[in-house]
Formats: sequence, structure tokens, C-alpha cells
Amino acid sequence: MSVSDVHKDAEQKMKGAIEAMVHDFASYRTGRATPAVLDRVHVDYYGTETPINQIANVSVPEPRQLLIQPYEKSMVPTIERAIMKSDLGINPVNDGTGIRLNFPQMTEDRRREMAKQVHGRIEQCKVSIRNIRREAIDGFKALEKKKEITEDEVKGNENKIQKLTDQYVAQADDLGKKKEAELMSV
Repeated sequence: MSVSDVHKDAEQKMKGAIEAMVHDFASYRTGRATPAVLDRVHVDYYGTETPINQIANVSVPEPRQLLIQPYEKSMVPTIERAIMKSDLGINPVNDGTGIRLNFPQMTEDRRREMAKQVHGRIEQCKVSIRNIRREAIDGFKALEKKKEITEDEVKGNENKIQKLTDQYVAQADDLGKKKEAELMSV
């Protein structure tokens, strides 16, 4: 593994950490209904845990309502049970052919709770980025042990990785602030 490989690998992993955080942000409920809220809900589909969006059509007929129409009508009660067991905090309404999820207006307390979850997720992302930095620095030290690079090159590359880390940590903070503002807006 070369110095450029270590750099590329670290940057790719840091990008992945940011993308995972943004993906998780989509599942945090704001005042609007979004199918991404159901990403964490899995249904027992013939013995296999399957995401709802793979066994049903999920649409947004109104700004604060989701309509779930399973491809098989026999799955309606199973999906309904899975939603009730989940941490969504929403009671599904079964109309025989589909399920409606009505999202109530979020209270101030719920918004603050969601903002705390966002902060926790940002911290997880920052820890991941710092771990990636540590792995990259260890990679440079391993190259130094093999006599492929000098001690000065190690220090220079550590500084480059630190700048990259600072850049991605700042990006995580910015994305978190935007999500928090979205959550707190009425």
C-alpha cells in the first residue's frame, strides 16, 4: 500500500461516514411525511426480514400522511403490526387494502428530542472520521517501518490527513445544523 492509497482510502471512508449520516438524517421525522421514515421498519415476509418499500408501494397523498399499499393484500396486517412495534410512535390506520400513517404536528418537546438524536448521530460520525484518521496515520507509520517513507514524510502526511479530518468534521457539523434547523422550524 502506498501513501496515495492511504490518502484515497481515508478520504473515501470519510465520505462514506458523511453519506451514512445524511442517510440516517432522512429517517428523522420532521413535520412532513416522507417514505424514508419507514427505512428502519422491517416486516417478516415469508421468513425474511424485509424493508416495507420492497413489499409495498409507499406514497405521500398529503403533506402529513403516508399511504402504504402492499403488493399482496395478505401483508396488510403484518405491515400494520411491524409499524406498531417500531419506534415511530404512529398508529397505522388499516383501510382493508392499505395502511395510512397520519403524522401529527410535532410538539416542541418532540422537536427537541429529535434534535438531541441528530446531535448524537453527528457525534457518531465525528468519531468514525477520527478513527479513520487514526487508521491512516497508522498506515503511514507502517510504511515508515518498512522504510518506504521517511519520518518527515510521515509528519507531512499526518498534517494532510488532519486537514482532511477537519474538513469532514466541519461538513458533518454544517449538515447537522441544517437538519436541526429543519427540525425546529414549525
